[in-house]
Amino acid sequence: MVEASQNNLRFFVLRLTGIKNLNKISSLYFVVKSQFNQESIMKIKRRDFVKILTLGGVLSEQFLTGESLAKNSNGLVDIFSGNSNSQVMSENIEKIYNQAIVHDGLVIARNWNEDSFEALKNSGYTGFNASIDTGNLANALKNLEEWQNRIKENPNRLVLATSAEDFIQAKKEKRVAVMLGFQNSNIIENSIENLNTLYQAGTRWMQLTYNERNLLGDGCTERTNAGLSDFGIEAVERMNELGIIIDLSHCGMQTTDDGIKFSKMGASINHSMCEALYKNHPRAKSDEQIKAMADKGGVMGIISLGYMIGPNLGEETTLETYVDHIEHAVKVGGIEHVGLASDFAIQGLKASGATRENWYVPRLTRFKPSYKVQWPPWIPELDTTDRYLHVARLLDKRGYSTGDIEKILGQNWLRYFRETLKS
Repeated sequence: MVEASQNNLRFFVLRLTGIKNLNKISSLYFVVKSQFNQESIMKIKRRDFVKILTLGGVLSEQFLTGESLAKNSNGLVDIFSGNSNSQVMSENIEKIYNQAIVHDGLVIARNWNEDSFEALKNSGYTGFNASIDTGNLANALKNLEEWQNRIKENPNRLVLATSAEDFIQAKKEKRVAVMLGFQNSNIIENSIENLNTLYQAGTRWMQLTYNERNLLGDGCTERTNAGLSDFGIEAVERMNELGIIIDLSHCGMQTTDDGIKFSKMGASINHSMCEALYKNHPRAKSDEQIKAMADKGGVMGIISLGYMIGPNLGEETTLETYVDHIEHAVKVGGIEHVGLASDFAIQGLKASGATRENWYVPRLTRFKPSYKVQWPPWIPELDTTDRYLHVARLLDKRGYSTGDIEKILGQNWLRYFRETLKS
């Protein structure tokens, strides 16, 4: 009975902290055991238990070196009372963030300049998916060449990402890995062979459709819901063969379902949100789609663009709402299948010059009313260069382990790239 309780507690330490080192697990077990007797352990609420165990580095550094932490009235180690402990937690999560692989599932890459480089430096990013302007094949190739030249001209700052190892290299060398791609496959025009051309030019991810129908399938605001065409299925097969990531973020419901079904490798949804939390928005994905994507190994990046997350920004919709979407996607798809994405310039919308006149007003006619565009469109904490540090802090506050926070920040993307990219 006692041995079973000890084994169960050790299991909880492993599950909640993500620590795999057996010595560390045993150390944390004895820390918790030293705080409670058998009767009090049985009465601990899970949330309080999580607060203790998910300290990770704080516990291993402070408890194991003999330092004491304050306890609250219930006899629990109180990590939220007192400036000292709060400061330790803040410093700890910043250390975790700085050491982590941090990947953004989609950054709008047009109009890149020195302000962009400065913002990138301050972001803590390891890498990002660069969304390049489309139009037609010629324009796409021109923009790919422009980005290839930018990377070559800035070898101390950027790395061209064509494999998972490029992100690891970038992290070691304090550079940022850039994976080039597009939000509309209309650029292949009417020829599957154009996928070969785009791949050779550096393309490693591509969204099957934007909001409208193209030759591959229906987008999310198209009146119909026809799914992938025969040409679209052929394109998916060739993208799989080449190692071009299939993205479904703006695809219609049936096109999303078909993209997951017909892709031999896991498809990505690199910038979207959960329909369960924001109903009747064409860009949201259902629980069934999130689960199906995850079952085949894909990753969903939760979009940071505030008006996509919920109504009444600043009131009903806040940073807490954003993390609610992360938590829901984790609940449905699993912790290994959720990441982060911005869907705007690296500087943030406000810093890159977005105004009511040049950003909001054009979108009232560019998008259908179902898009529910708001002004201002941002969540303040996410419209900064250190947006994902804010997310990491809130995940930590909600009881996520160090290992799980690192997965959401970028390890899930890294695993996915290893499984899908050929070179």
